[in-house]
Amino acid sequence: MKILSIDTSSNLCAVAVLEDTNLIKENILNDTKNHSEKILPVIAKTLDEANTTLQDIDLIVCDKGPGSFTGIRIGVATVMSFCDSLKISAIGITSLETLAYNVILNDEKPSFICSLIDAKNDNVYFELYSTLSNIPSSETTATCININELIEFLKQYDSICFVGDGAIAHHDILLQNVKNATFSDYNEISSFSLGIAGLNAYKSGRQDDLLPVYLRKSQAERAEEEN
Repeated sequence: MKILSIDTSSNLCAVAVLEDTNLIKENILNDTKNHSEKILPVIAKTLDEANTTLQDIDLIVCDKGPGSFTGIRIGVATVMSFCDSLKISAIGITSLETLAYNVILNDEKPSFICSLIDAKNDNVYFELYSTLSNIPSSETTATCININELIEFLKQYDSICFVGDGAIAHHDILLQNVKNATFSDYNEISSFSLGIAGLNAYKSGRQDDLLPVYLRKSQAERAEEEN
């Protein structure tokens, strides 16, 4: 199965082509302000370098958030247009699940994985996974939570590996307050990990839609409510 994996949820615009679980080609562009202009050229470049066309693709996997509100919308809209015009199967995977796959795919085997994305002002986007069968299995619902509330919740767990830029931002307080905490070195959203997560979800029959996952209102919406 050939897979096109697309992530625009962060400052990185990342695209990968996979043949089942094998990475054929990956391109990563660090240009957060120009995803709308760059995404199609990056996709075209990656397909060309993989000697593949969209017509060869069996499955498109899209990161549906949480992350950049604008970036998520760009990625989802792009994938939906491909699906509508070419009738390609597609599946949406969250940024948090993709980060958990980063840990699994890099030979780290903790009992639990805690994916954290920095949401500013001591808040994080969070989801906890167990690691049975080397496939992350969600133990919680994805949510936005204050880091101190999260620490209180996690005190019931042991041997957690933290991953994501939220783990970097709150490294010290997590290390001090969570028993046997470890930290992954693979904290960027990976389009390869995204592709593997999407493949596993697709094979299991999971019906993940392409609706964006925001978990909280946008800055503009919050500002409007305050006014």
